[in-house]
Amino acid sequence: MRPFNDSDSIKDPRVKRYVTPKRIVMHSGMKNPEALLEKKFGQPCIHGKANSAMINFGGSIILDFGRELHGGVQILTGGWRNNKVLKMRVRFGESVSECLGETNNDHAMHDSVIDLAPMGWNEFGITGFRFVRLDFLSPDYEIELQEVRAASIMRELEYKGAFECSDKRLNDIWQTGAYTTHLCMQDCIWDGIKRDRLVWMGDMHPEAIVAAMVFGKADVLEASLDLMRDSTPMPAHMNGIGSYSLWWIITHRDWFKLHGSKEYLEAQRDYMKKLLRLVMDTMCGKDGVECMPGRRFLDWPSNDDKGALHAGLQALLVIALDAGSEVCNELGEKELASECSKTANLMRTKESSTVKSKQVSALQVLAGMRKADDINKLVLSQDPFRGISTFYGYYVLQARAAAGDYQGAIDLISKYWGGMLDLGATSFWEHFELDWMENAGRIDEIPEAGKRDVHKDCGAYCFKGLRHSFCHGWASGPTAWLSEHVLGIKILKPGASEVKIEPHLGNLEWASGRFPTPYGNIEVKHTRKADGSIQSEVKVPAGVKIVK
Repeated sequence: MRPFNDSDSIKDPRVKRYVTPKRIVMHSGMKNPEALLEKKFGQPCIHGKANSAMINFGGSIILDFGRELHGGVQILTGGWRNNKVLKMRVRFGESVSECLGETNNDHAMHDSVIDLAPMGWNEFGITGFRFVRLDFLSPDYEIELQEVRAASIMRELEYKGAFECSDKRLNDIWQTGAYTTHLCMQDCIWDGIKRDRLVWMGDMHPEAIVAAMVFGKADVLEASLDLMRDSTPMPAHMNGIGSYSLWWIITHRDWFKLHGSKEYLEAQRDYMKKLLRLVMDTMCGKDGVECMPGRRFLDWPSNDDKGALHAGLQALLVIALDAGSEVCNELGEKELASECSKTANLMRTKESSTVKSKQVSALQVLAGMRKADDINKLVLSQDPFRGISTFYGYYVLQARAAAGDYQGAIDLISKYWGGMLDLGATSFWEHFELDWMENAGRIDEIPEAGKRDVHKDCGAYCFKGLRHSFCHGWASGPTAWLSEHVLGIKILKPGASEVKIEPHLGNLEWASGRFPTPYGNIEVKHTRKADGSIQSEVKVPAGVKIVK
């Protein structure tokens, strides 16, 4: 029989790696549980029970693998009498609390009873987790656990981009955002690896920018954009949300700016033209006021404020039409480009009142509908660490940069995204509020009576309690922002053939890093001199021109 080939099989682009647990959170009914922390052979052996952990009926253990992972768990067992199939309950948790509770099984199985074979490899699960709880359920048996390993499944990607500065906290945040996006680059660009293992087009935009600035040109991103196109025939909207079709247009504009592939952009011509026509015919009133049909959505915190939602959709339409005009000009579709531009300009002139929503206000700034300085003073810098969403937080940071408030943005990154790290996060969450931190325990500790359990007790909308995803790619925006604004790498022409280097260190003493382009990596190092000026060392690959 011939082997599989490309015509009758699909090769998984991801790689499986086995990870030994780093710590035992708790255990009961066990002997020698510390043996599970030893890296062994990945092979059941007849070597004597002294080298293994033993677990009795009713015994339990929670293992900490040290950081958020995507994949499952492998349980290597010794032999037992009668070779009977025994039962083990397996619970995956992004927090210790999730392992202690009744976890949900949305999008993936997080809580199941599995069969154990003697002298076997018992592998189970495909989800997002850091912790695994095992409960042995078979009476009258004590069994040998030779190894319990996480089976991590990820794409092996080179971290071409890099960021380091004089503030370790910002370095940790950059790395955590990069890792969060990397975890979500599975079959496609997913929103989350535990729940929301789906391609959500709006949520993908910040992930696309982070992926470009960390990994360079990622095929999985283009495959995800194509999936959205091919699975959404006209006149349907992506993910059933009109604004998410707008994000498809915006993401293509930004992806082309970062990578400059005219061939890939050309492949979008027909769909792009039809989508832009649909947007102008059904979402843009003749009076220049948005009239988006169907489900109206920006992000969850602004979802219940109809006034803010209208203002935000108006601004997002302007941004998308500007993007569409740029794309059409690149494709030689001059007439459609002009029509998009005229419609955007009409919508931009409509009265745009100041709203309390930081997310919506940021969109108004980025659409050119409100002055950045005014909005930063009136809205964004007021109680600056509250009223932020992990998704639209990236656009709030961009609006603050437009106002020249780089230190304010850096402070927001440090306190808001850093707050998750303070609670034990190793990837960024679907949502977060600083107020959750008051009298809160860490997610890597057993919850204490009288202390807030941020996973079980917090959350809102569709992410209440343990359903809350603790690895959500839309939360990775600070990674892109730090590379773009602190390192100061501004792309002037598609594919980074021309760039401007303009660092904004705020109160930092120095910052350095790499920025991937189709020509190779740009390398920069910026140091604050005694007189306050910035000295920059810049290396660019052949093909990249620095514009002063």
